[in-house]
Amino acid sequence: MATYTLSLFLIFLTTFVATVTATATTNAFNPASTTTNDFIKSKCSSTAYPTRCVQSLSYFATKIQKSPRQLAQTALTVSLSKARYAKTCMTQVSQSKGLRPKEVAVIKDCMEEISDAVDRLGKSVHEFQIAVRSRSRDFVWHMSNVQTWASAALTDLNTCVDEGKVLNRTVKKGIMDQFQGVMECTSNALALVNQFANKYSP
Repeated sequence: MATYTLSLFLIFLTTFVATVTATATTNAFNPASTTTNDFIKSKCSSTAYPTRCVQSLSYFATKIQKSPRQLAQTALTVSLSKARYAKTCMTQVSQSKGLRPKEVAVIKDCMEEISDAVDRLGKSVHEFQIAVRSRSRDFVWHMSNVQTWASAALTDLNTCVDEGKVLNRTVKKGIMDQFQGVMECTSNALALVNQFANKYSP
């Protein structure tokens, strides 16, 4: 019964993620925001995961417009939101029965990693907001903090994705694929933050 419940939860999770992705992709081809989407695609082209970048940010085209600052800030916020959701899902899976001891250990480690990632991404978002309101010298210092925390969060997520390779196929598909998505979004966010910092640093 517990295994059946876990399977239902993972099916729901996979469907939810697919729906969100489809919504973002549909918005990406909205004629009303063609210019903004071209801007997003251009900036995303230099990231490690350009397709994921466009899919996750096109939904916010109206907010981003053609602002590099808003693009970077939105990318960080999206990564934080996805990381928080992944943490919630991982918490529910960790409470399920029928997991092997090795899987329990991996999930426990991933819980710690995703908690750290959420904390660091939260700090990055807050620090970015401070940075863009700062004077020139302070801008560099605050932006350096943003980059450091986002990079540390990326390391946390990469560690979890690597450890998750021992999970069974069902759990890996429902959970680790999602962690892969958070990791890719965070990598892209860091790249966009670096673009912004390099261009606007005094």
